[in-house]
Amino acid sequence: MPSLVHPASNRSDLLLVSFIRLLLQFFCLISATSVSLECRGILNGSFVAENFYQETLQSPKNAFDLSLRPPLFSEFQGQTRVRERLELMVEAAKQRSDVLEHVLLSGPPGLGKTTLAYILANSMGVNIKTTSGPMIERAGDLAGLLTTLERGDILFIDEIHRLQPAIEEYLYPAMEDFRLDIIIDQGPNARSVRLNLPRFTLIGATTRSGLVSAPLRSRFGMTSRLDYYGLKELSQIVQRSAGLIGVGIDANGCEEIASRSRGTPRIANNLLRWVRDYAQVKSDGFVTRSIADKGLEMLDIDRDGLDEMDKRILEALVVRFQGGPVGLSSLAVSVGEDSGTVEEVNEPYLIQEGFIKRTAQGRVAMPRAYDKLKIALPSDRQGKLF
Repeated sequence: MPSLVHPASNRSDLLLVSFIRLLLQFFCLISATSVSLECRGILNGSFVAENFYQETLQSPKNAFDLSLRPPLFSEFQGQTRVRERLELMVEAAKQRSDVLEHVLLSGPPGLGKTTLAYILANSMGVNIKTTSGPMIERAGDLAGLLTTLERGDILFIDEIHRLQPAIEEYLYPAMEDFRLDIIIDQGPNARSVRLNLPRFTLIGATTRSGLVSAPLRSRFGMTSRLDYYGLKELSQIVQRSAGLIGVGIDANGCEEIASRSRGTPRIANNLLRWVRDYAQVKSDGFVTRSIADKGLEMLDIDRDGLDEMDKRILEALVVRFQGGPVGLSSLAVSVGEDSGTVEEVNEPYLIQEGFIKRTAQGRVAMPRAYDKLKIALPSDRQGKLF
């Protein structure tokens, strides 16, 4: 059978990617703008940035994150209802000697969707192959992944909502009938080749479940949403992670870190890593509430869990726009940030904690935002906010 991807195409793609990386590094080295500072932070692995939460949630997972990933359901904290459903599904499949149903996991970044996919693979004793929606550009890319799977193996697609519609069409028969029909060549020489696939499990993860097409969503046997973690669960995660990396920490230190982690384990682990370094250099290496507080203050993360970008958003909304309402685009431009980042990274926590709210006219500052900035709430706005 002819090759699905021409070798010259691979070489061209690799050369293009290498050129883009070199261009980015060159730009970051010569530019003296604030953008270059952020780029240098990414290139040298630093996670201390103006927008700590954005850097933590959007940067690729590193070796530190992977080392703290729980391998079994028994070590996975939180998400009780989702975990129980998945455990039941695994046990039933094992008793029937069957393959797991396709699973769609949704929820904000950093809550454990990838971790659960690996736990499912470990529980079933099968292999797992990982990719992401934007990386599958051609039918040949999808065929290359699916044809290397064995019976029961798991294919994990992160950000599955970003799959191209044409790729989704190839994926439907693969999920339902475990076959793949590939069109080879073009024009008069075009022909279809059918590939029979072993029974496999597709696990999709998405941070924006509303963008997953209805036909694709309907082909998943189970759909589960992960929610933010509570303070107790995050404290247990911090305690477990501290034990894995050999950091001495008391219960109050765990709680202090957890309270500023926005209900997200990935953020909690990154804050723990920073506090560990702070305690090692500035103290005796043992983390208490006081040490954790001082270390997090150095990151400009206050006791309400707000970083520098969050405070800039509140200041812009309250001072520049007189409390709103203001459109998302205008608010994002005023703080020099992308509107998508503001909406997906900053806004959810600010809304959840009662600092701002969304209305049909735009974003509006709540009384807690005025209290945070120590600005008196105008008398003409009191009636409008309540």
